Amino acid sequence: MLVQAYGAHAGDKPLEPMQIKRRAPAAHDVQIDIAFCGICHSDLHQVRAEWAGTQFPCVPGHEIVGRVSAVGDHVKNYKVGDLVGVGCIVDSCQHCEDCESGLENYCDGMIGTYNFPTPDAPGWTLGGYSQNIVVHERYVLRIRHPEAQLAAVAPLLCAGITTYSPLRQWRAGPGKKVGVVGIGGLGHMGIKLAHAMGAHVVAFTTSESKREAAKALGADEVVVSRNAEEMASHIKSFDFILNT
Repeated sequence: MLVQAYGAHAGDKPLEPMQIKRRAPAAHDVQIDIAFCGICHSDLHQVRAEWAGTQFPCVPGHEIVGRVSAVGDHVKNYKVGDLVGVGCIVDSCQHCEDCESGLENYCDGMIGTYNFPTPDAPGWTLGGYSQNIVVHERYVLRIRHPEAQLAAVAPLLCAGITTYSPLRQWRAGPGKKVGVVGIGGLGHMGIKLAHAMGAHVVAFTTSESKREAAKALGADEVVVSRNAEEMASHIKSFDFILNT
């Protein structure tokens, strides 16, 4: 089917409206009408051809939230109308050691949400800056947030899980002092999550102008890393440092 999308035809060209093809759902596919798609800096790198291997036209976007509009005959866990999300993976070999361990991101046959080889036209995946997307059910995530929060859910599918995973792994929480280095997209999420977990959060930034913004996100303290005295006051004091 033809759907509307936003993509670029070259690294030095802006995004523009275009039509792209989506396959009809196969037996284990879920078709999703996209409501929101976040902007990740990796989207910008790809669409500007700042990383090697960008295929054009490039339709970026891998922080996708929407509603199921069709399902394949063998899909059991999703039905039309469900709120769902898609992150940075849409397929893998599904039978290697990594896939069977739930570590599909390490699979040699992993297919990313955009700019990865695929049998579908045009020969590589096209992402979430589009009306809809068709994804194998294994890579669809159920969303239970209220519909009014869906725009805020989208970044959780990339920056959110990237920072949540190590914080959870290393048990950030009450009584722990957590440093978050770099107050960019990942750092924003790291501060908010560590604060929500109950940790004492110290944000590190090179920019004095970000001090109040970091506190507004939940940082208990902010260190400007160019200030030697501020840095020295925290030596060997952290339980965990998240370097974004």
